Amino acid sequence: MKKLWITVTMLVMMMTLPVLLQSEAKVHKVYAAAAYDYTLNFPSDRYPETADHIRDAIAEGHSAVCTIDRAGAKDRREDSLRGVPTKSGYDRDEWPMAMCLEGGTGADIRYISPSDNRGAGSWVGNRLEDYPNGTRVQFIVN
Repeated sequence: MKKLWITVTMLVMMMTLPVLLQSEAKVHKVYAAAAYDYTLNFPSDRYPETADHIRDAIAEGHSAVCTIDRAGAKDRREDSLRGVPTKSGYDRDEWPMAMCLEGGTGADIRYISPSDNRGAGSWVGNRLEDYPNGTRVQFIVN
């Protein structure tokens, strides 16, 4: 009788464990995808072209969260802009930005006016200058 009880208990555990582990994994995935340290409300009225680009890129599946990593920005910018020719009168805007770990190869690139792009870059840089590398910033376009 004892052997039967042990066998049944082991079978129940073997059948239940994968379900419990799967549920546990889903909880962690949801948490990781939503994790950020700071929220930045990006002003679409001040920088409409950049705002449209960020909004569209996020809607297409690019991250709304930027993990700050300034040291790798130059390499990520080169990776993201490789093969995208310059265009007279326009800047090549990237989302996620090169200062983000999420940027680089595969970033969404859009041609926008230099004043909008550079103004937006300066605005973001000023807002994030006090945050250290590793800070995760969620962008919300207003």
